[in-house]
Amino acid sequence: MPLSWPTTLPLPTVQGYGIRPGEAILRTEMEAGPARQRKRFTNVPTRIAVRWLMKREQFALFEAWYRWQAKEGGEWFEIPLLGGLGLVTHEARFTRQFDAKLMGGVLWEISSELEIRERPTLSQDELALALESDLGLLIRDVSTFHSLLHAHLPDPLSW
Repeated sequence: MPLSWPTTLPLPTVQGYGIRPGEAILRTEMEAGPARQRKRFTNVPTRIAVRWLMKREQFALFEAWYRWQAKEGGEWFEIPLLGGLGLVTHEARFTRQFDAKLMGGVLWEISSELEIRERPTLSQDELALALESDLGLLIRDVSTFHSLLHAHLPDPLSW
């Protein structure tokens, strides 16, 4: 069973959150003419700057989870993170030790950086559809269809 971010701990805050994809392109400057570029890797890790605000009890749980289950941050774990597709579960691990600061004697501010294996994006087919459509309307219609199918129509197995 894969390691997961504890559900009793908060997700990273929006403040201080940042996504930095790795370099997949190698660029070579020429003596004359335009530079040449080529794709170096098909999949590069992405780094995400994260920040959490935790109560004392949550910070105690985080420290123990980080030490014992995440193996001082070296183990991969599943955690919901924000991206272009919204809040999606990612496989992540820490790239550096966390920093913890006590704020106002009440909350702990924990900051670090995570590395994710693969950044979820639209597929090529989804991109083609999105480029030909109004993406906002498309997402709204899919959400409406999902709600109709799963919340309002009877279960076909119960017929």
